[in-house]
Parts: sequence; structure tokens; C-alpha cells
Amino acid sequence: MDMPVRPLHAGRVPPGRLPTTPPGMAWRRAAVIGVAAVLTLVATYQIWWLLRAGGTSVAEGLLLVIFVALFAWIVQSFVSTLAGFLVMLQRRPARLGLDPRAPLPTPRQRTALLMPTYNEDPARLMSGLQASCESLIATGRADQFDVFVLSDTRKPELQAAEEAEFALLRERLGDRLRLWYRRREDNRERKAGNIADWVRRWGGAWPKFLILDADSLMTGQTLVRLADAMERHDDVALIQTLPVIVNGHSLFARMQQFSGRVYGPVIAYGVAWWHGAESNYWGHNAMIRTRAFAAHCGLPKLEGPTPFGGHVLSHDFVEAAMMRRGGWALHMVPGLPGSYEEGPPSLTDMLVRDRRWCQGNLQHGGVLPARGLHWVSRWHMLIGIGHYLTAPLWAMLMLIGLALPLLALEPGQGYSAGRYWMQQDADRFLWVFALTMSMLLAPKLFGYLATVLDRDMRRGCGGALRAAAGVLLETVLAALMAPVTMYVQCRGVAEVLAGKDSGWDSQRRDDGTQPLSSLVRTYGGTTFLGLLALVASLSISPGLAAWMSPVILGLLCSIPIVMLTSSPAAGQWLKRRRIFSTPEELDPPDVLVRASELRAEPHPSSAQPSRRPGG
Repeated sequence: MDMPVRPLHAGRVPPGRLPTTPPGMAWRRAAVIGVAAVLTLVATYQIWWLLRAGGTSVAEGLLLVIFVALFAWIVQSFVSTLAGFLVMLQRRPARLGLDPRAPLPTPRQRTALLMPTYNEDPARLMSGLQASCESLIATGRADQFDVFVLSDTRKPELQAAEEAEFALLRERLGDRLRLWYRRREDNRERKAGNIADWVRRWGGAWPKFLILDADSLMTGQTLVRLADAMERHDDVALIQTLPVIVNGHSLFARMQQFSGRVYGPVIAYGVAWWHGAESNYWGHNAMIRTRAFAAHCGLPKLEGPTPFGGHVLSHDFVEAAMMRRGGWALHMVPGLPGSYEEGPPSLTDMLVRDRRWCQGNLQHGGVLPARGLHWVSRWHMLIGIGHYLTAPLWAMLMLIGLALPLLALEPGQGYSAGRYWMQQDADRFLWVFALTMSMLLAPKLFGYLATVLDRDMRRGCGGALRAAAGVLLETVLAALMAPVTMYVQCRGVAEVLAGKDSGWDSQRRDDGTQPLSSLVRTYGGTTFLGLLALVASLSISPGLAAWMSPVILGLLCSIPIVMLTSSPAAGQWLKRRRIFSTPEELDPPDVLVRASELRAEPHPSSAQPSRRPGG
């Protein structure tokens, strides 16, 4: 199948409404953006009133600009999540007719399941793939599916192990499902190039394909329903599911899967409600129409120096935008179960992955001016870019907010940031502070309420009280880790701007523990920064140290916090008390049980010298 490279400077959005566009999209988007704009203007006026006395200095003007940007970011997330919460309460029919309770359909066209891999543990990879394949076979519709393992693995010992594990997988499945293995000799363009190579060489024989990440698991019923929905809607190029995070063992992994399970649905339902047929793509666990992908997703190299130029790293956002530019609909269906993935086992592993995403998302700045993109597609990219710019902005806001009272300090007067801001206008200051914190925490509240109002979810999360304890503990741990995350993201943005490439490393999947020496090397800088901030603030005023204590504590305790949250023992201790429980953990679906059984069995690659990817 031909897959031409599409230039960014040539293209236009076809006029007219797509057939699968939900009704009332104009007022939905006006409601979300309008309410967010009104709340931002109200808060901006209050802050301006606080700063206006005696004229506005340069520092005060900068603080106002940063506050407006951050508040707009917070309030848009709040309004979108509120919409998602209300949609969940209404229990509307699933989009595109994807009702999990309906009889299982029978697809008429062939579908390819693609498993791209790069230096992953072959035994673990093939075990998860086998569990999904067996679930698909159990539906009786496997004759319309083919499975491809697309290897970009470079390590010779892992290459041999992959071939051995694939041979075992093919032997176990027999003639019940067709399986193929291909390893590229030239792995240019990374994952995007891997998929494009399959499309160009074999895509013409499969009208649809679905990408499984190395940590993806999907039920056969979900795969069949997605394939059928694509066949029934000729204008749809992509159907994105909401993958549920599973199989967490460490405290950090279980915290992530709990927060994803509780907060994730209200967020996903919200964006699906107002994104409509212009939804985003997350790179895996989504059904894609091959013809649409081939016609529009041949991505060009970006101009400019490294790391902004070169191949597109976060290609999924761009591919979604290009398919929409080509006149195709893209939908998110968060209510369809049976789509799973696994999260990073530690904060360290999350930050390593986050550094690569940081470069990829900032690279989208070169895609934003592309001609013909739908404005919602540009919005997706702006949100992705903003996710990493907010860390430096929060740091600047905090520093300016602390510096202004210091600049206004009179001789003989003790430093007190709280007194300074309260003196401007106590009622307005407290009102803005309360509003900002409410907007930040409201998505957690919406997620908790949606959880306890659903009987199965409430039971799966250990009941209302245990779910509340989980939300509280997750909020405290997230607050303690926030200064470290902010520091690392600020450093990542600086490195990207300085031209440092993130590289392409495989990820750890199970064990997130690190020896103390490694933790000291990784987080010694944050610990030193926390100590420096403590000494500097105490030298000025104990009140300043108290005001900065949440940030100082997170930085100073970064090593013990990471050590604790990376611990499987701490995670299992909470599991026994049903804190951070999820429905999939208490009553795991068959595909998760089967994957765990297969991973526990002996494998041909067990004797390989390197079992840990990248190790």
C-alpha cells in the first residue's frame, strides 16, 4: 500500500459536518471554553485588584501573566471534568453503538493486530500477547484477525530470545490464529517508522489494524466490537479506547492504577463529550482504518535543529491531526471495557518516560502552524505542550510570589509572605486561593463521587471509606512528589531547549526498585536543592521556611519518598488492607489472569543473560 509523505504546509479541513459527529458540538465546545474563559477573567480581575495599589511593577505584571496562564489551564481541566462527571451520571448510550452488553457481532473484514517491540523482555511480551490472542480465539471470530510482531530490537541476545518465544507462541496457538514475525534491519523513525513499514509492505491486505504496546492487554470481545464498529461507520478512521492501568505491585504503581481508575473515566468522558469526532490518539489500544492512515500519516521530517527537528517523536497526536485534516472522524469511546495497559513501577521510571514525551510534545510547536488542521487538533497539541511548560511556570509563579514580599520588606520588619498578601486585600486573596485549590482538587472529587455512585466500582475500590482513604493518600503522596516532578520537568524543558536529545530506551515493566547508590545519583541534586532552599529561607525568616515547607519537604525527602513508593512490600501492605484497590485487582478479568499464568511458566528465553530490558 502506498503511504506518501504528507507535507505540513499543504492541506485543508474538508468543509461540512462528518456523519458520526455527535449533535450539538458547537454549544458543547462553547460551554466548556466559555465557562473556562469567564472563570479565568473573574480570577484575573481579583488578582489585578490585589496588585494594582501603587501601580503595577514589572514583577507584578509578570506574576499576573503567569497566573492567568496557569489558572486558564486549571479551569479548563475543571470544566471538562465536570462535563464528564455529568455525562457519567446520565448513563448515555455508548458512541458508535459500542455497547458491551449487546450480542457479539461478526466482523466481515480482516483486521491486523500489530505488536511493535523494541528491546523488551520477550517472555513477558509474548505471554501478554498470547493471553489476548486466546481471548480473541474464544470469541469464535479469530478467523478475521491476523497478528504481527514487529521487532525493532537491536540486542542480539534479545533477538534470539524473541524468535524462540515467538516460535513457542505459534506452537501453542497452532492453526487457531495466524501469526507473523518481522524484524527490521533499519529501525529509522522508531515506532512510527515500524508501523509505516508494515503499512507500506502489507497494509493493503488488512482494512483495519490495532496497535498493542508491549504492556497492552485486550479482550477478544473488545477487539471484535471495535472491528465491527469501524466497518459500520464509513467516515471513522480511529476509535480510541480508555486503557485501564493494571498489574501494579509497587506502591507507586498501585497508586497510579487507582488514580487512573477513579479519576480517569471522568476526564475521558469529559474530553470525549466536547472533542466529538475530533478526538485524540494515544498510540495504542485503538482501532485504525488502514486506508486513512496510509493516505495521511506519512509524516515528514521537521525542520530545525535537534531536538525540534528530525523525525516526529510523539507521532500519535500528529497522526490524529493529519487524519482529521484528511476528512476522517476520530472518536474516543471511554465506556468500552476490556482495554488494559501497565504503568511504570516507580517515579523514576515515570520521569524517564516523561522526559521522552517532553521532547516529543515540545516538538509539536513545529507542527502547530501546519495548514488545514482542525482547531481542536491544534488544541490537543497546545495541551500537550502546555503540560510541560506548566512546570517552569509554577516554579516562576512561586518564586515571584515569594520575592514580592521580600522586595516590599521595610527595615526591622520580619518577612511574612502571608501577611504581605493578606494586607493587600484579605478577602480577595483568600477567595482566589480557595477558588484555585478547588479547581485543582475538584477532578479528584468528581472521580470519587462517580466511583461511589457506581455499585460495582464502589465495591471494586474497597467501599466508599477505603476509596476515600485512597484518594486522600494519593493526594498527599502526589503533593510530596510534585516538587521532584516539577524540578525534573523544568530540567527536561531546559535540556530540550538546549538541544539535548532524549534517546530511545526501553522501559522497565515490573521492578521499579533501585539501590541506594543509584537513588543518590538520581535524586542527590533535588535533595541538595531542598537543603539549599531550607537554609536560604531560614536565613531570611522562619516564616518563609514555613511558607515553602511543602516544596522543601518534597525535595529534601525525595530519596526516601522514591524508595518507599517504589517498594513492592509497601504496595502489598496496602493491598492487604484494600487501599488503592481497583475492580480489576480484586476480581481480575480472564485475560489478566491468563497473562499472569503464562508469565510465571518457564520460557525458552529464561536462560538469556539479560532478562531486564535495557539492563
